[in-house]
Amino acid sequence: MDRVSKKGIFSWMLFDWAAQPYHTVLITFIFGPYFASQVASNAVQGQIIWGNMISIVGIIIAISAPVLGAMADLSGPRKPFIGIFSAFVIVGASFLWFATAGGDAPINSILIAFAIGFIGIEFTAIFTNSMMPSLVPRQELGKLSGSGWALGYIGGIFALFIVLLLLIADPITGKNIVGWSPILGLDASQYEGERATGPLTAIWYFVFIIPLFLFTPDAPKNANKSASLKKALSNLWETISELPKRTSYFSFLVTSMIYRDGLNGLFVFGGLYATGVLGMSITQTAIFGILAGLAGAMGAFFGGRMDAKFGPKIVVFISCWLLVIAATIVVSLTSNSYFFFIETISSSTPIIIFYIAGSLLGAAGGSLQAASRTLLVDQVEKDEATEAFGLYALSGRATSFLAPWLVAVATGLSQSQRIGITPIIALLALGAFGLIFVKEQKN
Repeated sequence: MDRVSKKGIFSWMLFDWAAQPYHTVLITFIFGPYFASQVASNAVQGQIIWGNMISIVGIIIAISAPVLGAMADLSGPRKPFIGIFSAFVIVGASFLWFATAGGDAPINSILIAFAIGFIGIEFTAIFTNSMMPSLVPRQELGKLSGSGWALGYIGGIFALFIVLLLLIADPITGKNIVGWSPILGLDASQYEGERATGPLTAIWYFVFIIPLFLFTPDAPKNANKSASLKKALSNLWETISELPKRTSYFSFLVTSMIYRDGLNGLFVFGGLYATGVLGMSITQTAIFGILAGLAGAMGAFFGGRMDAKFGPKIVVFISCWLLVIAATIVVSLTSNSYFFFIETISSSTPIIIFYIAGSLLGAAGGSLQAASRTLLVDQVEKDEATEAFGLYALSGRATSFLAPWLVAVATGLSQSQRIGITPIIALLALGAFGLIFVKEQKN
């Protein structure tokens, strides 16, 4: 294969940097908890409607992603698709400024805007991920994937620092953790800093996605194939019908569907759990996000190196069990106890333990996601890459409603955020067991 320049490879890696704040700042640590605690009528109701929204988005992605992937493989170039769905990200995130607190916000419109941006960020990931096999030789895929995820986590950390130091502040004092007032005259009492995370994420994404379009080589247009919807559906159906015969590929899609559902559940509801059960402030939740992001960057980087040395399968397996441990520790915490029954002497003890568990979660999650990309590439030929990542999105989203739905139902029945989180642990354990049928290529 022709060697891609370092600039082209780094520009591809910058996609993870560009996209991560949507997950880190908006979904997990800042906007999601803010929506549940201040925009919705109460924290429990906020967790329920947030979970339902994520479920609906998952269904839309599951239905659409494989078809789009098949069309991209037929046409060749990925950048036109990336450009279209990047617009979704920018528009959807920008609209979140209108999520005012106190029950005055147009909640349905806010949820729709968030969903549009979420769909955009997921679809752009499909097409950028599918570029991987054409950028480096197989033996370097693990390092490339791990380095990309690590860069993404670092980008999320930088974005959180910006939010903490420049945007959000205590609504009573108007000062942030270092005693500064928010920039641009943002009114802390109206939570304008939290609302501004939407436009910030949109600008961040727009700026850092540009190098990919300028410097990363795209697949050439395929003159021998027509990218019609009919042809794409035909090819997709042929692939799906043959999946049971491709045991390893099929097993990986099913297995990753389960463990990624659990991981996404932790990311979506971790911040909500911190604010609702442990009583952490948005600032404390953001600090937790920084710690988890640092751990995630290290996990992805070193996980990529372990992937290159030992293969992606063992990295995924170990990461799943580390996530089980981290999630169990989190569920064991309340504002006045830890490890289920030990009462605290200091109110800060559960928060410190939560930070430690969150760091473990970040490290394991980073290595899991990085190694999963490599393990998927091992299952297919290069010209199937985009369709494969589309099916990967389908497998990840076909039951993506399950974790949020289980959390929403368990929370609604028990009226307890703590009990509502527990189904996620079982999904992670099941995913680890399913790897027994998955094979990997040797370098």
